[in-house]
Amino acid sequence: MNTKFDLSAFGDNMVYVKSVAVADLPEEVQEAAGDRTQIFAVHNAQGEQLALVADRTLAFVLARQHDMQPMTVH
Repeated sequence: MNTKFDLSAFGDNMVYVKSVAVADLPEEVQEAAGDRTQIFAVHNAQGEQLALVADRTLAFVLARQHDMQPMTVH
């Protein structure tokens, strides 16, 4: 089920974390990802990508270090 949800209802500091297939990324990002097949993106409530990181734990730590409230989406 693909249901759209307005994350801004949770406040300005809400971000979401989702997995990204490295193969779907630009070539220069694929090269930087090394042998990983999946990395994680952090997005704000408007959908703007804020960061790409190696794993889910790092994504959550990064968000919290910047006073953001992370949540996972699929």
